[in-house]
Amino acid sequence: MEKRLDRYKVKKNRVVNLIHKLSARLLVITAIHVVFTAFIVMLDNLDYDAAVSLFAFLSAMTLWVGTKIPAGYVAVSLILFIVFMKAGKPDLLYHSFGEEVIWLMIGAFIIGEAVKESGLADRYCQSIMNRAKDKNFIIRSLTYVLCISAFFIPSTSGRAALSMPIVKQLGTYFSKKERDVLAVLVPIIILMSTSASLIAAGSHLIGVGFLESATGESISFVQWIIWGAPFAIVISLLTMSIIKWMLWPKDRSMDTSPLVPLQKEKQPMSKKEKKTMLFMIVLIIGWMMESVHQYDIAFLTMVGAVLFMLPKYGVISWKQGVNAVSWNLILFVAAAAALGRILVDSGVAGWIENEMINVLHLFANTSEWVIVLIILIVTVTSHLYITSHTTRAIVFIPALLLFGQMISADPVAVVFISLLGMNYCVTFPVSSKALLIFYEEGEISYQASDLLKISFVLMTLYIVVLLVFYFTYWQWTGLSI
Repeated sequence: MEKRLDRYKVKKNRVVNLIHKLSARLLVITAIHVVFTAFIVMLDNLDYDAAVSLFAFLSAMTLWVGTKIPAGYVAVSLILFIVFMKAGKPDLLYHSFGEEVIWLMIGAFIIGEAVKESGLADRYCQSIMNRAKDKNFIIRSLTYVLCISAFFIPSTSGRAALSMPIVKQLGTYFSKKERDVLAVLVPIIILMSTSASLIAAGSHLIGVGFLESATGESISFVQWIIWGAPFAIVISLLTMSIIKWMLWPKDRSMDTSPLVPLQKEKQPMSKKEKKTMLFMIVLIIGWMMESVHQYDIAFLTMVGAVLFMLPKYGVISWKQGVNAVSWNLILFVAAAAALGRILVDSGVAGWIENEMINVLHLFANTSEWVIVLIILIVTVTSHLYITSHTTRAIVFIPALLLFGQMISADPVAVVFISLLGMNYCVTFPVSSKALLIFYEEGEISYQASDLLKISFVLMTLYIVVLLVFYFTYWQWTGLSI
């Protein structure tokens, strides 16, 4: 009887502690939402639609980071909230599945399954494991490969999609906690290495296009590599070290302990592997030649997916391909992308842009380092309220060019530095399509709170490294405001 009573007391204490914990968290979340409401109400120059959209976006960020409510549920619920409050039309929800990133991800999951089923991913990972002395070697190798991919694949989301099956396969050699770190490391390295090449992001081409139309000047492919590649290498290696320092399991003996992979006798490539390799080469060439044939990355990815599922001649069946798609993640990304788009459509992004440009004008007569620092702060933080990389370039580059003309700055330097600043988008999963692809995927994923924690350190470091490069290497090579 006493033992039963003791067990009851223990269970009761656990329930009470859980209620207290939930109550404290609920209180904090509620208080944050009250602060958001008060802040938005005090803004006189935001109309109703913009105010509701801004509240929904801030609420989503808070719930993703501060609670364990499924991210997809939060995103869909807040889209429904916007529509219910008459701040948006039901089309906001329906059309979210027409986003380019949705079809890119569907195609990527199918292609990833084909690469896995063919045995090609296992062959590649086995070759890495046979050369690897420890886990540090694998992480460094991944970082180098991801940096190099910026010169060949003109899309951060494309690089993330292509790396997914490889990372999943390598993840089998790591513990659960280590796989979680890989899930956040890979997309962040992809984003950090974007600055290496002119073709690594569509925003680069848009920014240079604005530069050419406004001033007649340009930045060539080679000149971009000279300025951007060293910065991308340095910031990628620093990022790798910081993520390992902050998130990697503290048992460091596991990092340097020898790996003993299952040694397999080297077999000639199978027919499926050769077919998969051929399809992948054709797909990558298609991605690289987007400017020639004018078909976007998502469309080409779906073409590749259809080829991989071709009856009799493909690598996997239609059923295998459809089952490989993480529909939970697709639903989340669709709703999250709609949340980001409503900020632009409702005028929130335009309001923020006008407020920032007004502030920039106050610094027109200050010293060079202050001007550079202000431009970097504006562009690096722009991902917090404009989630689309391309939209950031469209919104900010013309305004910053105008600001540069007002202070007689070199437009090439203004555009280049601004574009590199906009390449930072690491704070929330919705900040980048590459981050979304790895978020809540299932087999290998990360927590939004880990991303936020990393960004607190990386954002400051990113700005500092940009400043160091500007006042040293870039000025030595002719880039100066």
